[in-house]
Amino acid sequence: MSVGSPSKLSEPVVLSHVKRSLFPEGEASDSYAVVDTQFTMESWREDEPVDAATRDALSPFNHVRVGSGYPDLVGVGPLDDSLVTGATGESETPLVAVEAKGYRGDGHVDVERGVVQAHDRLTDANVAYLAAPTGAITTGTQMLARDLNVGVLGVSPDGAVTPLEVPHVVGAQSTSATTALRFQATAQGVADQSFSLNHPKNYLAYPLAVYLQDPTDDLLATHVVGATDGARKGAAFLGLVKETAGNPDPELTPLGAEVVRFAKREYGDVRDALESFAEYKRSQKRFIDVAPKWGQLARQIVYEYPATTLLVTELQGLHEAGNVRPSLRELVEDVYERHPSFAVELFVSSRDEARSRVLHDDGTVDRATLADGSVYQSGTTFQLKAMLYHAGIVTERGTEPGSLDPETDVWALVNPL
Repeated sequence: MSVGSPSKLSEPVVLSHVKRSLFPEGEASDSYAVVDTQFTMESWREDEPVDAATRDALSPFNHVRVGSGYPDLVGVGPLDDSLVTGATGESETPLVAVEAKGYRGDGHVDVERGVVQAHDRLTDANVAYLAAPTGAITTGTQMLARDLNVGVLGVSPDGAVTPLEVPHVVGAQSTSATTALRFQATAQGVADQSFSLNHPKNYLAYPLAVYLQDPTDDLLATHVVGATDGARKGAAFLGLVKETAGNPDPELTPLGAEVVRFAKREYGDVRDALESFAEYKRSQKRFIDVAPKWGQLARQIVYEYPATTLLVTELQGLHEAGNVRPSLRELVEDVYERHPSFAVELFVSSRDEARSRVLHDDGTVDRATLADGSVYQSGTTFQLKAMLYHAGIVTERGTEPGSLDPETDVWALVNPL
């Protein structure tokens, strides 16, 4: 069956169309969405195989608790004015929960149940929708949804998504699970290529190059690193620069401006400070040892990165429990016990095959698979860990994906309390 087959709008097909509509790929970086792990199955029912195009549209997967259950889709990002009312301030990038319903084998679509499920999500979500085939949505369904402040999205056989009921944005409490999704929707969210370079000097130098009048990439390539695109992306992930619509050049953030002030204080001239980075090229030594002041600044900036706080907290807890040299696998299992959604987003690759192997369709983790280095997010286990090492936070540098052994890869604090 192809995506959008007019003969069968099953639940996975309905959800794939809605995900494309609400969170289209290639849009602004402040959007992120995951689909529940129940949709990782190759067949929705025995006679309803889920084709590759649909699975690709649904990926990535995670099991995110919102309210008292697990929505079919959870996402964070700005919504079109036709989809929501009352979006102001922080609610302009609401957390959205979607319950999808499709035709069952008997031709029935349980739309009323979907409305009730969506309403339950409003304790933790700002907006909740029922998504279902347009032909299955009745006036009674819309009235119930209107009374409960649940949006209704009608999906046509050709894949078009039409808002039939438009909900109001509401306030919602923050949980560990929803915080993980909000984190991923920011410019600092973890991705496979979030940090393509593994030394903090490359990112510290970027705001200096932005500040100077010469072309940023030319300055960086001459004095620091040739991979200027990776340096720019990493600087953005660390919150040192930001990109704005209509402006081809990144702008300094307050944190990036502080890096420039540091350079002025230490060197008197920003250009001299940038040129000094040339001496650290290809250095294998820990950055905080060879350049203590820059290393200390790097430590402060890396600690501002949201994932670092969680990692340090969990490593401290493991140390206090007697595990002073935890392996990567032990760390992930520990984080998963308290922050399951965050553990998946932080450590597991967003590739469909990795998420499908690590997560069962009920959302539980296949612990045996955590021994396989190929399922991990290299942005965390290689580049981020390398920066934590250079900043003097962990004892060992990151390991390249092809050599990663989660059973022996040690994650330990340099200075545990």
